[in-house]
Formats: sequence, structure tokens, C-alpha cells
Amino acid sequence: MSEVAMQLGLPTEVTNQELARETTLGGAIGLCAKAAGLEPKQLQSDLKLDKAQWSRWESGQEGVIWPKLSAVMDRCGNDAPLLWMLQARGYDLSSLRKRETETERKLREATERIEQLEREREVERRLFRDLRAAA
Repeated sequence: MSEVAMQLGLPTEVTNQELARETTLGGAIGLCAKAAGLEPKQLQSDLKLDKAQWSRWESGQEGVIWPKLSAVMDRCGNDAPLLWMLQARGYDLSSLRKRETETERKLREATERIEQLEREREVERRLFRDLRAAA
């Protein structure tokens, strides 16, 4: 849905227990919206979907194409439908992890560098303290 400028949703947590209660992909799509605190009507408006199409997705009468499903998950800030599919296929959700983004990698590396510098600085402080005490 690249032609639609849309706001990304704030990340929301969906638990494995919530996913396990859903018996269909349509239920997981509904959970996706519910976890984000969004009404289907709001998503339909944001994503330029009609009410009948949303209803068919939830009831399983119509499949959803990846770009639209991805847009729903982006707008809701969670991956409930994707995680539901993985769980339905027998994957252990507790062992899955997302790849680190470039920004996350840079932040992690900067944090690690700061921690290293702080450790080195503490060694220097102890050395100077010990030298002053010995003098």
C-alpha cells in the first residue's frame, strides 16, 4: 500500500497466550487491531479498505495479500497475524527474534563503546587515586 501515506502505530505487545486463543488468521487480524486500541473502522479508513473486505478477512472468506497485511501490522504496531501464522505452523515463538536494524546496531555499538570508555576511565581514576595515596 505504498500509495497510502499512513502513520505507523506505536509498538504494542501481543502475548503468546493471546495468539493461542485465536483459532483463525482472521481472528489474529482482529487481535492485531484490538491490541493497538484501534477499531476496524479506523483501520479501514486509514488503509483505504472497505468494510466488506475487512469482514471477509476476519471471517476467512477472503485471503489477504501481503502488502495489505503488512500495512495493517505497521499501522497497529504489532505482528499478531504473522506471529499467529508462525505459531499455527508449529514455530516456537519464544525462540524467534527480529533482526537488528541499522539504527539499532549503531545504538548498540555506541552503548558498548560508552560502557568500555567508562570502564577504562574508572581504571584510570583508581590508578591516579592509588598514585596520590602512595606519594
